[in-house]
Amino acid sequence: MSIEVRPAADFDDVRTLVGPKRPDANVCWCLSYRIPSRLNNELRGPARGEYVARLLEEGPLGVLAYDGDEPVGWAALAPRSATSFARNRKIPHVDDLPVWSLWCIRVRPGHRGRGISHTLIAGAVEHARTQGAPAVEAYPLDNGAKVDLTMAYAGLRANFEAAGFRYVTDTTSVLAGHPRVLMRHDL
Repeated sequence: MSIEVRPAADFDDVRTLVGPKRPDANVCWCLSYRIPSRLNNELRGPARGEYVARLLEEGPLGVLAYDGDEPVGWAALAPRSATSFARNRKIPHVDDLPVWSLWCIRVRPGHRGRGISHTLIAGAVEHARTQGAPAVEAYPLDNGAKVDLTMAYAGLRANFEAAGFRYVTDTTSVLAGHPRVLMRHDL
């Protein structure tokens, strides 16, 4: 298996990973932390995908993992200042460093269990490095137990530790009943 990680710049490939099976569905499109809550709640059905297409005109929305030409994994990544994490009261700011946030990891069914999430995390860190980020933060679940896949998008602490992230602090954010921690990878 040769997995390559590239900037998430192609709409069709992004849609393959985070878009709906039905065009009228109100799936996340990984917008929840990227845009203000009010706008996120207002965008419905196809308007969500149209908004993502407009965002892609400004640049990549993270990174995608490819197995050949097939997109098989997604990691949402952006400067924290351009996300709702800039205003989030449950996930603390530990300093004024202009860090990037990595908040969603997704591997397509049929491709899981092959280490792609580890490759995505490493690729996201490298992409942030090439964009001049001083550090990357993640807010994974602090849990080794089995987590429902729909809520495992934040990742698990152990996966980020394996990628060179260090634990910084606890948060008051809870996802699916599991506490989240703030972890950082200095670049």
